[in-house]
Amino acid sequence: MNAKTLSRSAVAVAVAVALSAGYVAGRRNMQTPEVIQPAQAAAAMMPAEAAAKTGIPDFSGLVETYGPAVVNISAKHVVKHTALRGGGGNNQQLPIDPSDPFYQFYRHFFGNVPGMQGPGGDDGGDGPDQPSASLGSGFIISSDGYILTNAHVVDGANVVTVKLTDKREFHAKVVGADKQSDVAVLKIDAKDLPVVKIGDPRQSKVGQWVVAIGSPYGFENTVTSGIISAKSRSLPNENYTPFIQTDVPVNPGNSGGPLFNLQGEVIGINSMIYSQTGGFQGLSFAIPINEAIKVKDDLVKTGHVSRGRLGVAVQGMNQTLADSFGLKQPNGALISSVDKDGPAAKAGLQPGDVITSVNGNPVSDSTDLPTQIANLKPGTTADVTVWRDKSSKNIKVTIGSLSDTKVASNDDPSSAQMQGRLGVAVRPLTPQEKSGASVSHGLLVQQAGGAAASAGIQPGDVILAVNGRPVSSVEQLKQAVSQAGDSLALLIQRDNAQIFVPVDLG
Repeated sequence: MNAKTLSRSAVAVAVAVALSAGYVAGRRNMQTPEVIQPAQAAAAMMPAEAAAKTGIPDFSGLVETYGPAVVNISAKHVVKHTALRGGGGNNQQLPIDPSDPFYQFYRHFFGNVPGMQGPGGDDGGDGPDQPSASLGSGFIISSDGYILTNAHVVDGANVVTVKLTDKREFHAKVVGADKQSDVAVLKIDAKDLPVVKIGDPRQSKVGQWVVAIGSPYGFENTVTSGIISAKSRSLPNENYTPFIQTDVPVNPGNSGGPLFNLQGEVIGINSMIYSQTGGFQGLSFAIPINEAIKVKDDLVKTGHVSRGRLGVAVQGMNQTLADSFGLKQPNGALISSVDKDGPAAKAGLQPGDVITSVNGNPVSDSTDLPTQIANLKPGTTADVTVWRDKSSKNIKVTIGSLSDTKVASNDDPSSAQMQGRLGVAVRPLTPQEKSGASVSHGLLVQQAGGAAASAGIQPGDVILAVNGRPVSSVEQLKQAVSQAGDSLALLIQRDNAQIFVPVDLG
């Protein structure tokens, strides 16, 4: 039985391209869709009104009114392919089979590989641009051209095209993208555009109808519906977003599209699915729009998102733990470790403390804490209530900045800090790990972010060399990264296989 995996709703490009030729040809002679005038929009009933009159929600009014504000996004990363030359000027074959899934890593980093033809059929040498493309969805939030979508839709793209329902196309500027929340803001040069209405997801209830509009597999403005299955859902490796879970059919290409309530208001951005196959299986997750708007405001104003940091690792409570700490209910976030240089340590928080509230807001579960802390402004003082020695204590903590995050050392001096340019936290391998991996040196990746994560580096990978230079200590890695230019090649071992991974540091 295959393990269930979380997969971003990234677009299956091959499928979209295969479908688009016939799809476009069939639509080429169709008339331009009728523009909905304000009077018509006002006359269109929202699903809530239709349900009140007929007992059955009718989504046609919502689609007529707000469908034109949903856009199709094409994101491309265009690179020049250049042959790798030897000292004599002859093409050299890279030491990896073209059928190997990591062949593209080599090709991206070293350029074109002999024997692989580009779009123009050339073999070797400088050639035309070779784009890698993805498709997604988005929606217009202001009439002057600001658009919200997912960060992973435009990740790594240098050419982003936005297509409206009236067939107009615009080149879009990426104002900013925040990978931690998976929110990106685009801007197109246009005026008097149709816009969506922003709602409050906090007012929504589990069991209510919701509607998604997007471009699954490239099929533009596809409408699907379902109900809210759960709220404030925490997902692995997604610590700062309380997702809205739905059973709305969402597939690759829906990423970045809006999730509407029955009043026609956007309450979320469709972001990911829970799937064994990569297709819809009844579990879809959306970013609450109020969280996305906060990110948007920061990106537009400063170009980056500011988040608070406490500097602790926490775990959930159960009844056994609650009983051992003298708590009646298994509520709160149990601190398992404290960063010795972090804000929590400076304020006196300790492992074994159970955080029960922050600034008077209850912490019902350990999953509540990251969002609450991230929403605090760095430098402000927070009133943290903890359960310690079978009594409550109030502790004042000066909130730090998440950009200063370090891996909790757990009193292990070999633990490494996040390497700024590369974005990894590493530690040397133990003798047992070296024996198990059949290597003599290397650094185990504990966390990956920034440039490393964008290149595909994952926790559990073993970094063996940087630009061909073996590394076995944190200082060696720091020195190698500091001497690198705008890119470097990491030799890593993963699942008993060694591969080179190109990393863009620019």
